[in-house]
Amino acid sequence: MSLPAHFTPIKICGLTREQDVDAAVQAGVQALGFVLYERSPRHVSAARAAELARRLPAFINPVLLFVNAAEARIEAACAEVPGAWLQFHGDENPAFCQRVSQRLGRRWLRAARIPLDDAAPAFDLVKYAADYQHAHALLLDAHVEGYGGGGKAFNWSRLPTSVNAHLVLSGGLTPANVGDGLRALRSRGRSLGVDVSSAVESAKGIKDAALIHDFVSAVRAADRQG
Repeated sequence: MSLPAHFTPIKICGLTREQDVDAAVQAGVQALGFVLYERSPRHVSAARAAELARRLPAFINPVLLFVNAAEARIEAACAEVPGAWLQFHGDENPAFCQRVSQRLGRRWLRAARIPLDDAAPAFDLVKYAADYQHAHALLLDAHVEGYGGGGKAFNWSRLPTSVNAHLVLSGGLTPANVGDGLRALRSRGRSLGVDVSSAVESAKGIKDAALIHDFVSAVRAADRQG
């Protein structure tokens, strides 16, 4: 059997239930995100995130998502979930992200909020990558009111053609369009992963096993096609 031309890491975000964690693991994802932002409909406490993360087998990473959280709160959450990566999704500056992650010994992702309006100035992702050069990856999400992509897809063609960073495409991805997104952006960064939340839900915070499998299948089909 021939190997796929690519292998795209998949992260599913906003997990709140055991059965959804299990479904994502069975579908073959590489990371699961737990939202520790109280205003999100997918919010879970650090203790709840720890319960869910304990279900993960080896080599599947838990990711804790924060929005403008205090350093002490991040530290407390990390104590609850050993080995979790950090995802900074608010207005955290590079110095804060690097200081916290380095002190806690955690890898981290930084969300880049890309404007939806094509009339707006293009997002300078090259500069952003340089500013956040210590991030393990940049997560590309749509800039909507509040924090999080709101299930909206930004215009992928407006991103620069060469970015010195590992990239994770997010925002409005579905089984129908994720292949197009991968083909559009695969060569633009050092690597490319994908992150999905609302497109694999039956309600906010409630994942659907069939939709998870459909999404993973669509990504793997795009990987085989190159």
